[in-house]
Amino acid sequence: MSILQQAIADHVFPGAAFAVTQGEEILTAGSAGRFTYEPDSPEILPGTVFDLASVTKVVATTAMAMTLYDQGKLDLNRKVMDVIPKFGSGDARDARRRQITFRMLLAHSSGLPAYARLFERVQTREALLNAIYSMPLDADPDTRAEYSDIGFILLGEALSRIAGEPLNQFCQREIFAKLAMNNTTYVPPANWKPAIPPTVDDQKFRRRVVQGEVNDENASVLGGVAGHAGVFSNVEDVSRFALSILGYGPQLFRRETISLFVTRQSIPAGTSRALGWDTPSAPSQSGQYFSANSCGHLGYTGTSLWIDNQRKLSITLLTNRTWPHADNQAIKQLRPKFHDAIMKELLKFQ
Repeated sequence: MSILQQAIADHVFPGAAFAVTQGEEILTAGSAGRFTYEPDSPEILPGTVFDLASVTKVVATTAMAMTLYDQGKLDLNRKVMDVIPKFGSGDARDARRRQITFRMLLAHSSGLPAYARLFERVQTREALLNAIYSMPLDADPDTRAEYSDIGFILLGEALSRIAGEPLNQFCQREIFAKLAMNNTTYVPPANWKPAIPPTVDDQKFRRRVVQGEVNDENASVLGGVAGHAGVFSNVEDVSRFALSILGYGPQLFRRETISLFVTRQSIPAGTSRALGWDTPSAPSQSGQYFSANSCGHLGYTGTSLWIDNQRKLSITLLTNRTWPHADNQAIKQLRPKFHDAIMKELLKFQ
């Protein structure tokens, strides 16, 4: 806890909540700080709901892919253009796009760009998706691992088409409800918003404080429901998800499916990516002590989840490090320090 309190004093973030699971239970959970740096701001509690940002990629989008895979509805080697014909058609389009598979999107090896400020030139969900369907590739498919929000926006749309319903509806029913993640949702209801820490004082795009709505601008144009960002949750609910991945509590996925998705890919050479998940590679934001058989993900707003499948434990850390603006990158030093402190304590008893 002293590490978090010092981080708050150093303005790494205004506040944070964390939880640690070991074996089949949540071992401990705690919190520190406030919604903002103002002394009269609401306190962060262990149950405080945060914008998960890209942790959405694992607790929602990848989990949806795993579910559809288990149901026999998703072939990882299927071409994305088979589901979204506009993505691979047209004379002006890059012919390499027709090679892109669902596995490549999950492994961040599609060749699509990492990011684009599409929100600056489109105003609707349809227009943003159309911009992605015609976006040039940065590399040949399967030749380079490039972490891509663009790829996961495309993946979310393609999975929705396979499922025949929007991401948020599928994830709410098939994942969040089944794990009793009662404080987890896309697009939080209005009565939740005052109890969610703000993420940014956005004076450029939305021209307001962003609180209780998705921080990511492209996700905002997409209505708050996207494959790369948009889920809100608290540390208890994220821990429930981690426990399910570890084999405890309600089992959403076959063990073989979990193993397939959390195992580091061999293509492209040198990648740290699994399917949807990341794995530790030195130096890692997970710190020094997570085993090679671990998986996790980070979020832009200062969120993270790391799961050690060998030692059967997980650490969730949720913050709003982007308040009042995202320039501060000190969380990159804080995360491994925090993880190492917890792991050293846990490993004393193993």
